[in-house]
Amino acid sequence: MKRFVTAKLALALLGVAHVAMAQQGTSNGEWPHYAGDAGSTRYAPLSQIDRSNVKDLQIAWRWRSLPIGKSADTNLKATPLMVDGVLYTSTGLHQAAAIDPETGETLWVFTPEPKEIQGRGGVPASGRGLAYWTDGKNKRLFHNTLDGRLISIDARTGKVDPKFGVNGTVLLKEQLTDRPVPMVGSSSPAIVVGDVVVVQVVSEVTAVNKEAVPGHIRGYDVRTGKRLWIFHTIPQEDEFGVETWENGSWKYSGNTGVWTTMSADPELGYVYLPVETPSHDFYGGHRLGDNLFAESLVCLDARTGKRVWHFQIVHHGVWDYDPPAAPILGDITVDGRRIKSVTLVTKQAMSFVFDRVTGKPVWPIEERSVPQSDVPGERLSPTQPFPTKPAPYERLGYHEDDLIDFTPQLRSEALAIASKYVRGPMYTPTSRVIEGGTQGTWVSPGYGGGSNWNGAAFDPERGMMYVPTKNSPMIAALTPADRKLTNFDYVRATTATVQGPRGLPVVRPPWSKVTATDMNTGEHRWSRAIGPAPEHVRNHPDLQGLGLDFSSMGQTSIRPSPLVTKSLLFLGESGSLSGDPGGRMFRAYDKTTGSVVAEIELPSKSTSAPMTYMHKGRQYIVIAVSTRQHPAELVALALPGGRKPQGQSDPIPTIAGASRPVMNSAEVARGRALFAQHCAACHGVKGEGVNDGAPSLLGQNELEKVLYKVRMGGVQMPPMQTLLNDKQIQDISAFVVAGLPAR
Repeated sequence: MKRFVTAKLALALLGVAHVAMAQQGTSNGEWPHYAGDAGSTRYAPLSQIDRSNVKDLQIAWRWRSLPIGKSADTNLKATPLMVDGVLYTSTGLHQAAAIDPETGETLWVFTPEPKEIQGRGGVPASGRGLAYWTDGKNKRLFHNTLDGRLISIDARTGKVDPKFGVNGTVLLKEQLTDRPVPMVGSSSPAIVVGDVVVVQVVSEVTAVNKEAVPGHIRGYDVRTGKRLWIFHTIPQEDEFGVETWENGSWKYSGNTGVWTTMSADPELGYVYLPVETPSHDFYGGHRLGDNLFAESLVCLDARTGKRVWHFQIVHHGVWDYDPPAAPILGDITVDGRRIKSVTLVTKQAMSFVFDRVTGKPVWPIEERSVPQSDVPGERLSPTQPFPTKPAPYERLGYHEDDLIDFTPQLRSEALAIASKYVRGPMYTPTSRVIEGGTQGTWVSPGYGGGSNWNGAAFDPERGMMYVPTKNSPMIAALTPADRKLTNFDYVRATTATVQGPRGLPVVRPPWSKVTATDMNTGEHRWSRAIGPAPEHVRNHPDLQGLGLDFSSMGQTSIRPSPLVTKSLLFLGESGSLSGDPGGRMFRAYDKTTGSVVAEIELPSKSTSAPMTYMHKGRQYIVIAVSTRQHPAELVALALPGGRKPQGQSDPIPTIAGASRPVMNSAEVARGRALFAQHCAACHGVKGEGVNDGAPSLLGQNELEKVLYKVRMGGVQMPPMQTLLNDKQIQDISAFVVAGLPAR
């Protein structure tokens, strides 16, 4: 089999001009991209909130995510954008909304049709955000939905742009492949580079057969929705890399898309793709070869879709070790040389660092021998890439001294658990379940990370990278397939975290941590556990009286995203599905030393990446929280002061002397009945206001203002346009103005 250039680097034959170092991080107090800037640094050079006052943060406003019918949003993963004095967000039910950044009031709501969008396997849909574009005159939001639509929304009005695609929508299953495409979609936002919106799709989380839909990347005209180009992540006939798919497996293999977020360098005009594993994740006997461009970092010219360079971080993957987070762009100085770098954090807890112009590794990346598979039909790569710098963030592979040893008995039980699995160094192959024998392979770091979609943050002023990771071994196991159900030879038997003795983790703490790395030298500067041990560990009967320091053990199985400002690093202690597991705490760290300088308890567990912005001289930090029991909301933190959010305690403004409309008895009856059904629980049967955040409605005499408020909702009030028709909203509003007491 042909091997490509040393360390699998390929630089396309393109002339690359020198470009000045780009400004990194956000500017003008805005947050125009999912991760702050197009380079995904998650850095904002804001300093109003600092070490001296961060402990004084309080909730400035709360915005309840929007329901659709009887469906409540309980899984909000979105990070809002903030542009031109407006916040924009998607929701866990795939709506989009514009929000006042000072008060948290809803400005408009966009609900796609059909309204009910379900994820695969009936899991509620959850989008991570929107993409923004402007030419200085027009403003557009691009909404990449889980059911495979790219929708262009006018950012000013919340209405679709009828000139884009067909009635504002491009169907992403079209112009993708000649194969049948039952469904594609994405939970991650697209990215805009110039006048091109680059879109990723995911076809099937678990492919049923070896014939699956490929996840090719496409670029569309931001104004018309016309497809401009397509990049085949699985090379097609006569294309570069097609020979890495042996026996013609490129013709039917699928996935190999981008399920996470992408990054871009607008000055270079390049977009950086973290490409996922082919189907299926744990067996590749039907797709022998290195399988380019799977599990690779690929740099494309966003104007043409042409490959500039690529690097494959896993050859012929069978561990589900696809890149989980957006590549991070930053300018660093190494041995006196200024480099425009791109860093890819991985589930393997290793970081790969390249010159983002040429694709040349900043530090050597070594091809090292790895164990080989004994699964019939499988053939692994004899080597895998290992970066020499930075050092891994977690231990690689199985090590017996990593097992818990709080007591001799727990240690003995942990050893017995480990003996059930095939164990070995990094990249020990996925193995079969043997009756009476081993039950699969111990994979460490697990394929949930190391790093995951929460990614990392980069401080361009100091050249420091902040990388949250978790330490949680997982099981990769195969079993012979039932040929009545699939044409794979083997399917995965189980994908789960290795369970430790008596409900405890199987490995020693810390179970999660954040590490600061100087990217100018590749050296780690400090590392801190993310929070204390979870409650079930702190209260475990076998651990009482042992004198253990639970404060530095870290939460288990969490995925918090970092936010960096002038002097602080912020991290939650959750970030998983519906905020479970983890805790409610949101911490501020001194980014120089890693010491915790403040802890803020949120109303629920965090489920998104935080963002920050400056508006009217006040800095805000916004993060989504939700659990299955706590409906999703955005929470804005700020220092004391500022205007009180409307709708939380003040009545709706009125104008003295305004006339009150006249209603006939039928209209009064309809309005009263609707008010009793939808409004009285919070505002009282007489509109007097009974709950916190639900103001008195007495004395309202401006029908238009009441209509707007009822239709669009408020900080804690859902927009009734998602529940009622226009006539019902009119009846309720008229009843509030004419049917309730004047005072």
